[in-house]
Amino acid sequence: MSSLNIRRISLAVVLIALGVVLAPFLWFPILASRAYPGQHMVNAVAGVLLGPLWGAFIAICIGAIRMSLGIGTIFSMPGGIPGAVVVGLFQLWLRRRKVKGVELAAFSEPIGTIFIGGTLAVYLVAPIVGRNMLLIPVWMGWALSCIPGSILGFVILKAIKGVGLDRFFA
Repeated sequence: MSSLNIRRISLAVVLIALGVVLAPFLWFPILASRAYPGQHMVNAVAGVLLGPLWGAFIAICIGAIRMSLGIGTIFSMPGGIPGAVVVGLFQLWLRRRKVKGVELAAFSEPIGTIFIGGTLAVYLVAPIVGRNMLLIPVWMGWALSCIPGSILGFVILKAIKGVGLDRFFA
């Protein structure tokens, strides 16, 4: 196993732990779900440093652990996974075009979470679990969690880049 893979696995474990540990402290209720800005921060960091597949894996792990501990809802899956994937894909697109400031991909997290994840939550997950939800209120509520989380993720990515640690994961 290469040292790059070991670093990626190690970072994934740290991000999963961070997402779970922050959950009881950084959340607020929104309609039938709970908002976790820490999840969106982790999505932004994971998507930029590790890519879309790792980001999705990390979001799944955090969501599953939170649900098993009773501090998360089923809506963590459609909320977290698309956000991390969109950040990872946008990060890849920026890297291929050799754009400086790849950490700007953190700001694409709301696209995945609000529009893709929110839509999936309302039209796919909510009916399965017997809930009725309206799309626009869900989008607005999730934006209250997702936008601060992606900003925090951007700040953390700038700090990581500032000390030169981002080169270990590219």
